Amino acid sequence: MRVFITGGTGLIGSAVVAELLTAGHSVTALARSDASAARAQAAGADVLRGGLTDLEVLRTGAEQADGVIHLAFSNDFSSPDALARGVAEEGTALATLGDTLVGTDRPLVTVSGTPHAAGRASTEEDPLPTDGPVGGRSRSVTRALALASRGVRSSAVRLPRTVHNQGRGGFAGLLTDVARRTGVAGYPGDGAQRWPAVHALDAAVLFRLALEKAPAGSSWHAVADEGDAVRDIAAVIGRRLGLPVEPVPQEGFGPLGPIFATDQPASGARTRTALGWEPTQPRLLDDLENIEG
Repeated sequence: MRVFITGGTGLIGSAVVAELLTAGHSVTALARSDASAARAQAAGADVLRGGLTDLEVLRTGAEQADGVIHLAFSNDFSSPDALARGVAEEGTALATLGDTLVGTDRPLVTVSGTPHAAGRASTEEDPLPTDGPVGGRSRSVTRALALASRGVRSSAVRLPRTVHNQGRGGFAGLLTDVARRTGVAGYPGDGAQRWPAVHALDAAVLFRLALEKAPAGSSWHAVADEGDAVRDIAAVIGRRLGLPVEPVPQEGFGPLGPIFATDQPASGARTRTALGWEPTQPRLLDDLENIEG
């Protein structure tokens, strides 16, 4: 299958590209910079130059592909306005990709986060939240899934709050960055809130499986760890960096503070059964041992 991918050179995307190529697919990666283009080519992918705001480039990539995987996001969490711009930019890009595939029955695999379900682990059947600082991303994904009725084999891989590889990535990676900057391995609240997690290499396998065989309009959970307590995550970070581990106000985590403070375990049981996905890589707390002080 000829696959067009956005976000193909990030922590998750590079793992997805490698997984697709290993499975015999060919890959064309969207690349905004010379550095991204070089990384994609070194990995074995072809390159289409442009960014998420280059809508004609996105149309061309989708038109020429047998399937599309969308992973790109600005990842600018520096302020509420910056985050809102990133959400809006992604929404327009995803709508463009979806509209291009209408009537083709080709797969469009997009990405969202696992939802929160009060008092229990969320499942694939739970709806995505459409409020909060990243609610716009959920609305964009929901619109993409609705294209199932218009001849697009759309599906969504819901990623947990931490997608990690060699101790980097996701919410745990952000906690590490904050710890290095502030000198404290902090966590909001009492730290009992749980975050689900998955290794990037395991997540990449699920993206491939969704591309190859997910039914139209379906959602899947890339969850290996249903929920690690945030204070346990911070404890490993603090030990690896030689820093004190303490509770800090959620405001210290910027616009993501309310999300950081939420208990949000998630289950991927249905995904494992239906798609035959089985994580094999190190779990989060073990992988965080790769953090270097």
